[in-house]
Amino acid sequence: MAKTVLVVDDDPTQRRLIQAVLERDGFSVAHAQSGDEAIQHLNSGAAVDVVLLDLVMPGISGQDTLVEMRARAFNQPVIVLTATGGIDTVVQAMQSGACDFFVKPASPERITVSIRNALSMGSLKSEVDRLKKHATGRTTFDDLIGGSPAMLMVKRMGERAAKSSIPILITGESGVGKEVIARAVHGSSERAGKPFVAVNCGAIPENLVESILFGHEKGSFTGASDKHLGKFQEANGGTLFLDEVGELPLDVQVKLLRALQESEIDPIGAKRSIKVDVRIVSATNRDLSQAVAEGRFREDLFYRLNVFPIEAPALRERKEDVAALVDCFVRRFNVEEGKSVVGATPETLACLTAFDWPGNVRQLENAVYRAIVLADAPYLQPHDFPAISGIAAPPPEYVASSSAPAPGVVTSGEAPVPEQPVRILDARGHLRTLEEIERDLIQLAIEVYAGHMSEVARRLGIGRSTLYRKVREQGLEGLVKGPGEAAEAEEVAA
Repeated sequence: MAKTVLVVDDDPTQRRLIQAVLERDGFSVAHAQSGDEAIQHLNSGAAVDVVLLDLVMPGISGQDTLVEMRARAFNQPVIVLTATGGIDTVVQAMQSGACDFFVKPASPERITVSIRNALSMGSLKSEVDRLKKHATGRTTFDDLIGGSPAMLMVKRMGERAAKSSIPILITGESGVGKEVIARAVHGSSERAGKPFVAVNCGAIPENLVESILFGHEKGSFTGASDKHLGKFQEANGGTLFLDEVGELPLDVQVKLLRALQESEIDPIGAKRSIKVDVRIVSATNRDLSQAVAEGRFREDLFYRLNVFPIEAPALRERKEDVAALVDCFVRRFNVEEGKSVVGATPETLACLTAFDWPGNVRQLENAVYRAIVLADAPYLQPHDFPAISGIAAPPPEYVASSSAPAPGVVTSGEAPVPEQPVRILDARGHLRTLEEIERDLIQLAIEVYAGHMSEVARRLGIGRSTLYRKVREQGLEGLVKGPGEAAEAEEVAA
């Protein structure tokens, strides 16, 4: 999904120039010619990931626009730009919440690097906020990714159930995010901030289930060298999430039913019951009604748990959410792996959306993780998902070496050096600009001919004055062979 940059500038020429630079790098661009128009655009709910804000504009200034944005809780990264840059202006803009600053006119590289740094900082902040909410039990339904009808229904049902203490049973296939829904129920309830304890009932050895859930006293059985509280007491005052509840043994189901009915537990070896205040949210990927019919699950416990059922949809039933999920995972794994991937190309998103995802959101998450680790381009390509797209990664290109001989030249006892072409297409498969191709070609020629500018000019078929002018325009002066050549370059260019 392409990131959107809102360019706020009263000069239409500047807006068009910046738009050309950003669209060439795969960004989507929105325009505003005043601060008031920028605030209206943000209020409309349109997607904006970064704001480029001119400080000097008629009407409300860029500085006041930035202050107003922060006052209205618009937290998008803001990069301010102006034709006059003083230290006071920089300090004031940064104190108001800007993340970067540059003076017009800025080079295309400066603009794109600044935007990518701002996106990286935004991703880092989002990940920190997510982890804080996760750790403190304050994840809400607003944090759930997805706006498909199926997910909107889940959010509406969950928000209503969260306002009471009614037992909830979340059903759905493996990997659909049942625990995420359970955390949102907890974070949206009056118990937010209290303990949220998750137990995978299918991963506990059968002989330890009762001890882990209800606890035990010291010496109550062989190996019980210390007192253990159990998950019910750990979750006291908060929420206990019983994942894969259908895997519980029948004898433990009896004790669980009593705990739900009487709000008290009997730890192994305890002389009296212990009162607990726990909200129960359970989940399963099995058909519990079928398990009841087969005698593998108690009917009375099933009715006790299934008071308020919520069906978590499979990913293939909400494919509209794939792009948003990919964007979320890209931000998260960028932070974890120290990468700077911007997003996925439209072709990649189309491929991912068309896939059925039998492993649901968990499979998509792992696929994006692998792609982030392997990706070299700013945008994820179809070949970054070979198991899904069926497209293998292209072979690595030869990188020109400064000590490489001229293409096709054979040195004694060596095989011909393979040709090292200048790339014509960018990472997204589109044609690169003539300026970019020309720069790479001149750089390659200077490296191949070891900085001998007369030979470079002859091989390129241009005059030396033209060559030196292009070297200066492209910022390649550092590749010129030595002081004599550099002085000649300055003299000819002048």
